[in-house]
This record gives sequence, structure tokens and C-alpha cells, in this order.
Amino acid sequence: MGSGVSPGDFVARSEKFLVLFFNKGTKAGAVTRVPEIDPFHAITLSALAHRLAAEGRSVIHMEFGQPSTGAPREAIARAHHVLDTDPMGYWESQPLKERIARHYRAQYGVDVAPERIVLTCGASPALVLALSSCFAPGARVAVARPGYVAYRNTLRALHMEPVEIACGAAERFQLTAGAVAALEPAPEGLIVASPANPTGTILSGAALAAIVEVCRARSIRIVSDEIYHGLSFGEPARSVLEFDPEALVVNSFSKYFSMAPWRLGWLVAPEDRVAAARARMGNLFLTPPALSQHAGLVAFECREELEGHLAVYRRNRDLMLEALPGWGVRRIAPPDGAFYLWADIGHLTDDSLAFCEALLRETGVATAPGVDFDPVEGRRFMRFSFAVSTDRVEEAIRRMTPWFAARMEAGA
Repeated sequence: MGSGVSPGDFVARSEKFLVLFFNKGTKAGAVTRVPEIDPFHAITLSALAHRLAAEGRSVIHMEFGQPSTGAPREAIARAHHVLDTDPMGYWESQPLKERIARHYRAQYGVDVAPERIVLTCGASPALVLALSSCFAPGARVAVARPGYVAYRNTLRALHMEPVEIACGAAERFQLTAGAVAALEPAPEGLIVASPANPTGTILSGAALAAIVEVCRARSIRIVSDEIYHGLSFGEPARSVLEFDPEALVVNSFSKYFSMAPWRLGWLVAPEDRVAAARARMGNLFLTPPALSQHAGLVAFECREELEGHLAVYRRNRDLMLEALPGWGVRRIAPPDGAFYLWADIGHLTDDSLAFCEALLRETGVATAPGVDFDPVEGRRFMRFSFAVSTDRVEEAIRRMTPWFAARMEAGA
């Protein structure tokens, strides 16, 4: 080093240069780091449930929103035919996009050009496309709390900031226009879910329209997670596209169509974001599975079979609502849709993760701890999924009733 710069000075200057280089375009003096995200505790509990089952234990899976039914029979038959006759490959089905567009016209009275529909490998990649094609690193995006764990963690993984809006029992654990209007400063985006996870509550058309109006006035772009559409026990859920044609919509074949393992979903993007979403889909995920696209096209025509699943969920919901008061669980928002119950267990615990693990080990019933969905209040909540068969729900209730009774007696 003939310049007279000592090795120590050289290292220090090099480190300073690297920090400045990697932070070009970011806040002055900020150090870029890989973002930390929280684990999905329900996945950990599910892994434990599968280990217990491998040891010979009888396990009932109520930890995930995964229908216990398979894909529609005709969709499976189509998949068998395709396997025998089509070598397949990287492909995005134009007929499927056109069928989805017809669905929006028939169900919501909304015209969506097929070109605005990006087929994805499930709803999770669709969420990544929506967020990354609209918001830059550092963007503030509001979410409801409680809310789906992946919202805040996907935002963090993309170097964005989740802005959590506390939604309590008085709001039926749902967003309100007033809460969005009260955010200062206004965030760049808002994620809306109706029916919501973990609560199953649905926003009325008037409530959704009011939220859209506030977002329009404050230049907040909406991403709507409509994955549970079709699963309503009263009035059907409304699409945000009925009120805001510039919103982005995430949806999937996993829930209503009972095709979770097929990994097929879609994103409806506004015209100004379609190219960005397609570029990200192609580079990050290529295309959805070709076999799933063939099956998904047929699944749209299997309404009678799928509505039969909804009848099962309705029965399961009624059974759980009848059982909960006997367990001391009285503070819930009865779900309007989806297949979840968000239950306040604060009379029994302030550690929902340990509570759900004990329930699993001692009864064989796997559930989801509230801390996944609400890092603040979730320690005294848990989520039950009643997407399993009715006989499984009945057996789960038989196992859990004496277990909850023992817990209440011990705490008396």
C-alpha cells in the first residue's frame, strides 16, 4: 500500500464505501440488513401433529384453513386425461383467464379483461406480485390486526413496513373507514380481507365502499385478499372491484374449490400494473403448474359439488358455536364466512402458543395460536379451523370438552 494508507484505514474506508454503495437511494446513514420475520407457529404445531400421528396417535387437524375434501371429481378426471395425453410445460392458460373474467362478470357485475389476470402458484405468490409491483421498499402498507400472519411478514420480507390497525370485538375484528381515515400519515397501501382470516367476518357492501372512498381520497392503493369468496353463510362477500377498479385482487383455488395442494391462484391487476406483475411472475415463479390449470378450468363448472362442501362447513360452524360456551368461550365474532372461529381464551391462558401445544399433546386436536395473527393481543386468542369433515369436528368436540372443563376447574 504505497499510498501511505494503513491496512486498518483501508478496511475502514472500504466498509464505509460498501455501506454507502448498498444504501444508495435509501435514507441517509441507514444500514441495509436482511429483514427478520416471525415464524408461522401453526406450521410448527402442524409438524408436531404429524410426528404424533407417525407415532400412532390419533390427530385431528384444525390448525390450517385446508379443506379435508379433495378437488372436484370432474377436475380430477380431467387431470388424469391430461397426464395421459399432454406432455405439458411452462404455460399460462388463456381459456382459464377467460373463464375467470366471466366469473367476475357473472358474480359481481364487473368487467375484467382477461389480460389483467395473472395466473399464479396459489394466493401467496399473487400477494408477492401485488405488493412488489405497486410499492417500493420502505413503503407503509396498513393491515388489520388480527390478520393473516403472512401479510405483515411478506411486507417485511419485501422491505416494506406493515402498519397494523387494531380491530377489536366492537368492530367484529374488521377494518373500518374511520380507522383508515385516522392513520397519520396516510400509508401508501392497504390490505383488505373479507371474509377475513382468522375471524371469518365479512365487510358489508356499504362498509367496503366507505373504506374505498377514504382510500381514494387519501391516495391509498388497495390490495384485496378475496381467497375465501364463495364461502359465505349469509349474504355473499362483495369484491372490491365493484367499488374500485384500480384495486388489486388476490384469489385462489385453494379454499372454495378445495384445491389447496394444486397451488393455483390468480391476481387481478389494474392496467397500469399488469406489465410489472407479469415481469415478476415470470422471473420469480415462471408459471403455475400446467396440470392444475387444466383442472381449475373444469372446477369452475362443479358448483353443485362445491356448494355441498359449503353445507358441511355450515354444519361444522353450528356445532362449534354450540360447544364454545361450555368451554367458557363467549367472546367471539360469529363467522360470516370462511371456516374459522377466533376465540378469546383469556379466561384460561395468556400464552396461546403453549396452550395450543398442550391441547395438541393431550387431546390430539391441532389448532392455531392467536399470536400468529395478532402479536399484541393474540396471546389470549386461538383459531379453530372447521374445514374438516363433520365427523372429525364432532370427535374434536368430544375430546376438547373435558379438556377445557379441567382447565376451567383448575383456574377456578
